[in-house]
Order: sequence, then C-alpha cells, then structure tokens
Amino acid sequence: MARWLWLGWFVVCCTLSTRAAATVAATAPDHAQGTAVVAQIALDGPIGPAAAEYFDDASRRAVADGAVAIVLRLDTPGGLSDSMRQIIARMLASEVPVLVYVAPGGARAASAGTYILYAGQIAAMAPATHVGAATPVSLGGGTPLPLPKTGARQPAAAGSSAAPAVGDGGDAESHKVLNDAIAYIRSLAQLRGRNAAWAEQAVRGAATLTASEAAQRHVIDFVANDVPDLLARADGRQVQVGDRTVTLRLKGLSVRDYAPNARARFLAIITNPTIAYLLLLAGIGGLLLEATHPGAMLPGIAGGISLLVGLYALQLLPVNYAGLALMALGLGLLVAEAANPTVGALGIGGVISFVLGSVMLMNTAVPGYAVNLGVIAGIAVCAAGLLGLLLWLVFRARRSRRVTGDPAMLSETAQLLEPVAAGGEAWALVHGERWRVHCETALPAGARARIVRRQGLLLWVAPE
Repeated sequence: MARWLWLGWFVVCCTLSTRAAATVAATAPDHAQGTAVVAQIALDGPIGPAAAEYFDDASRRAVADGAVAIVLRLDTPGGLSDSMRQIIARMLASEVPVLVYVAPGGARAASAGTYILYAGQIAAMAPATHVGAATPVSLGGGTPLPLPKTGARQPAAAGSSAAPAVGDGGDAESHKVLNDAIAYIRSLAQLRGRNAAWAEQAVRGAATLTASEAAQRHVIDFVANDVPDLLARADGRQVQVGDRTVTLRLKGLSVRDYAPNARARFLAIITNPTIAYLLLLAGIGGLLLEATHPGAMLPGIAGGISLLVGLYALQLLPVNYAGLALMALGLGLLVAEAANPTVGALGIGGVISFVLGSVMLMNTAVPGYAVNLGVIAGIAVCAAGLLGLLLWLVFRARRSRRVTGDPAMLSETAQLLEPVAAGGEAWALVHGERWRVHCETALPAGARARIVRRQGLLLWVAPE
C-alpha cells in the first residue's frame, strides 16, 4: 500500500511540474521565443511622485524583459517640476528608444507634458489632441509672466513663431524660474531636432497647438491614429539612443502593457492632495481621542499611522508651510475652546484659521494638486456646527438650575416619615436619603414640606 501511495504521489508531482513548465513557457516573454515586443506605459493624470515612480519601475522592467522600444502614452494637464525632470532623466538614460504618444483623442500634453513630449526620440499625437501651455508655476502660486514694455508688440497668438517682447516686468525670481524652464525645453528641442522657437513660446507665452499644427510646425514627428499606426510610421526612422544611432524596426510588433506595481499604486493614492489632507486630519483626530480617552489604544494606533503616512505624502507634494502652520493653529484653538469654553472667540478663530490653512496648504496653481474645496467646506461646516453645539451647551448649563449644594436643596421637597410637632424635629425622606428636619408648624406623617435652609445636618422645612 505504501508503495502504491508513493507511486501515486510521484505521478501527481510529475503532472503538476509538466503543467507548470507549460504555463511558464506560455507566459514567458516573447523575446525568449524570438519575437520582439514593444512596451507600453500609460501616464494619465497629473505628473507627480507616483507617476515618476511608475515610469521608472515600468521602464526598467520593460528593458529587463527585452523590449525593443517603449511607447509612453501621455494624457496629462501637467504636474510637478521635480517629477517631470525625474521622468525625463530616465527617458534620456533609457537603453531603448522612447516613443511619446499623446492619446487617445481629446488627450493633452500640457505644461509638464510638453517637456516630456519633447524628450522622446519619437513624438507623436493622436487626432483631436493638443500640446503646449508650458509656463512654469512657482510653489507660492502663479508665476507672473514678464510684461512687455509699453509700446512693444504683444505676445503672438498660439501657433505663430514670434515670441513676445520681454520688458522689465516681473521680479527676479520669476525671471529666474522662467529662464531656467526655457533653457531646459530648448535643450530638449535641440537634442531631438525639433522646433526650439515654438518650445520657448510655449513656456514664455503659454502657446498651444493642435496635433496637425504641431506636425506642420515640426513640434512632433507625425500624427498617428493608434499605437499600431504609430509603430508603422516610426518604422525605419533613425533615432539617437545615448551615443548610438538606432534604426527603428517596429512595424507589426506586439505591444505589452506595463501596469503600475503595488508601491506606485500606493503612492498614487496617498499623494492625492485630498487623501493626504484627510490622512493628516484623521491622524490628529486619532491622537486627540487617545489623549482624552487613555487606554483606548485603537484611536492612538490608527491616528499615529495615518499621521505618519500623511506627513510622508506631504513631503512629496508642493506644500505651503504657512498653510500647514495655520491648520495647526486652528486645531489648537478648537481644542482650547473645547477644554476651556469661552464665548466662542477661540473657536471662531480656530475655524477661520483652519479653513484658511486648508485652502493655502497645497499649491493650487499646479494642475491636479489642490485639496478638493468641497472636502474643506464640509469639514469647516462640521467644525462650525460642533462649535455652535458646544456654545449652546455652555449657555444652557449657565442658565439651568443648580443640582448640587445648598442652592439645589432649597428647591427640593421632603416627605415626613413621622409626625412633627410645632417647633419640633422629625425624620424625613429627601431623594431617598433620611434627613433630620425642623418645622415650626405641626405636620402629620407623610406630609410634604419645602426645604427653606440647611444648618449642618439639620434641614429647616415649611409646609409646602
């Protein structure tokens, strides 16, 4: 019997091994079977730390899998400069050519997306897409553009090659940021042999172009209807990859999508400004609950984790620290109002400070990086409602009658447990307690008398 069992186990193991080998062979990279593949990476939405992390990881995996090229499908309103530069640095260091494709129809490569489009070895757009509006925005809000001198010609319309005449308007920091951005996009345009004059205009004057206009102005290489059309049109072109000149052979190749990994998905969630804002509030609220209810454990643990994750997200985002300080001041004033109720001065000041700090917390001028105003309004209304409830309870408590001490006893009645003679004493029941009472009027047992004063442990009563 033991031999038969061992034999059966051996057959099962061999069957499972054969199936596993077949599965691995079926799912192995195409290049292992002699067929080249093209990797496709999609950047949809604002360019931020999560997008940079995703592109870096996906491009490394694509190269490791033997992809002969990377198609970067782009649809973005812009984003953070640091994340954009990280993506471009990875594109320039890539061992395989990167084809940047603005798609699908209705997509855009605005602001940071314009720089990324210029950095690709091949730049293409789908019909009904547009590119441009690449003027940089400082962390303190919108960067004022240098104003033209009086009498100077005004900035040309989007699509024209003339750049606006620049005067002395704007401060030194604005000129510094603007000139740095212009030099950066011009260097990318010169590297890829594209229209550097229009690139400067897109930064200086926020110019934009449609797909067909961009192709005519040599901002992009061509317009493609879809990814297979993109590969077919790019086939045979020579591009520069590092110090090598590569001839693209992409027509008819299969395309493999590279989805973001768990870390990139996690970063995409927590670096959403609204999520980071709520994590910060949840962390502070949990720690406050733990401080007021020691030993509860759960609020403190959850609050600590939420606060640390929220702070980690904030250090990746364009945070205005004045707004963060105002939020902290507002929460402190609200806690002070709850601990030491006033007429509402601390609470009202706390709500105002908290709302102003919430609005200022994120750089709202950077596309896609602003806390949802509806969330801020909802939290502000809830805070104002709690403050109003607290003040109502305070004033009601001040107007209510006393429930302890001599003033509370004077409004109570006593029920005699035995008859009392005029000027005599007897036992009476007050709120379930036996008290010795003195009465100037004779009363029978069971009669109810009103308490008029207390002398030590003796109550003076009068007929009710």
